[in-house]
Amino acid sequence: MSHAANIPAIVMAAIAAWLFGGIYYSLLSGPWLRAMGKTLEQCKAEQAAKSGIAKYAPFILAFVGELIMAWATYGILLHMNMFTVRAGAITGAACWLGFVLTTVTINNAFAGRKVSLAVIDCIGWLGAMVIIGAVIGWFGP
Repeated sequence: MSHAANIPAIVMAAIAAWLFGGIYYSLLSGPWLRAMGKTLEQCKAEQAAKSGIAKYAPFILAFVGELIMAWATYGILLHMNMFTVRAGAITGAACWLGFVLTTVTINNAFAGRKVSLAVIDCIGWLGAMVIIGAVIGWFGP
């Protein structure tokens, strides 16, 4: 028996996570910039030097990534047959712990980035993953 994915749930989960990320990083822009070792002026200059789609590419990539995360989370919840807000949020947190926290931490360590950058990014991704899971769980199959 095949099952069509709940596309509206997947898209809404990705939108919710993307909006959360925008708010989260807006609120933490100062600490994030310091952790990156950059100033606001440097970022503005870098952005001004980009042309066309390059200015928006990171935002598009973030949304596409969150769509993929939402689709994968949907698949996990479908296989477990556990579509509740609680099960979705726990699944999102477990996936974050097992896959996101580990890769972000490892990548930042090898790149020699500040621990504060990994902390800020990991907390942001935790929020996104829990939101994705909760929305998928709430919408159901």
